[in-house]
Amino acid sequence: MSGSPKPRVGVVSFAHYHANFWSEVFAQRGALAGVFDDDVARGTEAAVRYGTRHHAALDALFATCDAVAICSETAQHAPLIAAAAARGLAILCEKPLGVSFEDCRRIEGSVAQHGAWFMQSFPKRFDPVTWAIQRTVASGDLGEVTLVRIRHGHFYGLQPDFRERWYVRQARAGGGALLDEGAHGADLLNLLFGLPATVLAETSHRALGLEVEDLATATFRWESGMLAELTASFTFAAADTSIEIYGTRGTLLVSGVDLASRDITPGPFLRLFREGGERRWAASDLVPQFKRGNFHQQNAIAFLDALAAGAPPPIPLAAGLAVGRMIDAAYRAAATGVRTLV
Repeated sequence: MSGSPKPRVGVVSFAHYHANFWSEVFAQRGALAGVFDDDVARGTEAAVRYGTRHHAALDALFATCDAVAICSETAQHAPLIAAAAARGLAILCEKPLGVSFEDCRRIEGSVAQHGAWFMQSFPKRFDPVTWAIQRTVASGDLGEVTLVRIRHGHFYGLQPDFRERWYVRQARAGGGALLDEGAHGADLLNLLFGLPATVLAETSHRALGLEVEDLATATFRWESGMLAELTASFTFAAADTSIEIYGTRGTLLVSGVDLASRDITPGPFLRLFREGGERRWAASDLVPQFKRGNFHQQNAIAFLDALAAGAPPPIPLAAGLAVGRMIDAAYRAAATGVRTLV
């Protein structure tokens, strides 16, 4: 897509709360063209807050913009992306990409058919802590990485109104904690190590008794023999270390990067042990973007900047597809109780 100094962005649905963070940025940058929401009251209220217009029809919004940011229920991503791609609009889509890997492949088809400019939302990719982790792994300081443990979740499931939300409905969300929260961990694993070969998994509905799982654990295995444990939950009352990476010559620990740990972990947030020196942790003064604030806004900022520069999407469709593939395999493994190919 050619560069545009002032992209005009339409926000499609406020079903997902992150639409508010994105709209803040679009409005501040003078890029917000309007909004559409099939919940008219919700869309109208958002339009008033952000000083724009709510369009009663999707096509009416499309006519006012050259890009869209989609924050609908996950089950609506595929048809909305197909409609936007057919109109030649650039697209930013909330994670997860689809309700299933099959759904993700349908989205891939729509984007490819129309040659659409598409950006997947994974806000942790804009956190400097993520790139510090990647640099450390790539440097070889840890030696051969043998085990990764990622715990990611929140405590909203402990709130009385949680079961009224759309993302605990299987048909609208596609899954529970594994898909919604586990997507962040799966993306980090793919970013650092590529796609795994196989997975074993377990899910649980015990804590909340919902249609979707409130807890899941998946163990991924790479061809090298490296293992990664990914645990996601809606009911972490509190937590601390979120990421553990163990290598033959060192260990990296990261905290403060999920809701369960953000507000109560004082830091340091990144600690590194290297073999050969003093046997102690080396603490970094790096503070995660999630801890500092303006976390979800980074997606919208990067989206606008890339469009204005005529640059490729900062996070490509392939990232969303990889996560969809990993999580889909984990669900199949949980359902069958056997190790499953990714």
